[in-house]
Amino acid sequence: MNVLVIPDVHLKPWMFEQASALMKAHGTDRAVCLMDLPDDWEKQLHIPLYEETFDAAVAFAKAWPKTRWCYGNHDLSYLWGRLQSGYSPYAEGAVLDGLRRLRLALPSELNLAYVHRIGNVLFSHGGVLEGFVKKHIGSRRMGDTDLVVDAINNFGSRIMWNDDSPIWARPQYSGETLYRAKSLLQVVGHTPLKEITQEGNLLSCDVFSTYRNGTPTGSRQFLLIDPETKHWEGVCSIKKNSL
Repeated sequence: MNVLVIPDVHLKPWMFEQASALMKAHGTDRAVCLMDLPDDWEKQLHIPLYEETFDAAVAFAKAWPKTRWCYGNHDLSYLWGRLQSGYSPYAEGAVLDGLRRLRLALPSELNLAYVHRIGNVLFSHGGVLEGFVKKHIGSRRMGDTDLVVDAINNFGSRIMWNDDSPIWARPQYSGETLYRAKSLLQVVGHTPLKEITQEGNLLSCDVFSTYRNGTPTGSRQFLLIDPETKHWEGVCSIKKNSL
């Protein structure tokens, strides 16, 4: 069955309404959200928008309990107290409370992690690099994908808050080799693009980001993918409330 991918949200609660409508239209009950739920240009003081975004995420989690959630750097910056571009000290309480409510809404704590594997596809915010796996897990264990995913999901901020980790990596620009690039497709967000783009076994879908003035940078399509065959398509969002 197909999986609908919700890319970086960045304070766009309407994305969850659109995703829900598309899941019903395409007959799937599985989704993966690449998160980065908080933060956007010039929104640091708009606390109600932070709260509304997490309300929408929690409602979606309850409506679609099979959804997997992949931590993004903007989510973890609040959990770990790591300042970065877009971080809002004013919204810190709303974000921490929102993440707590999201965790409580999930049927299992395993639904929220850095990396998820479904069939022949790895989902993460930025991408799992071969060099990262070799460095932190070791070459001898690289062939066991489930072991690798489990190991990564148990790492803390010391390892994960680095440019080569699955929450920060940008293989679109670095050209670094992906983990098991010949056998696994990787679906990522994090790097804004105009269109959903596949380069080799890297499928990038952060197409809901905006410029500083709020103008969309991308196509605002959701990714629909079959995790067994790796066949995918971009599906048009519902235009209502999308501005």
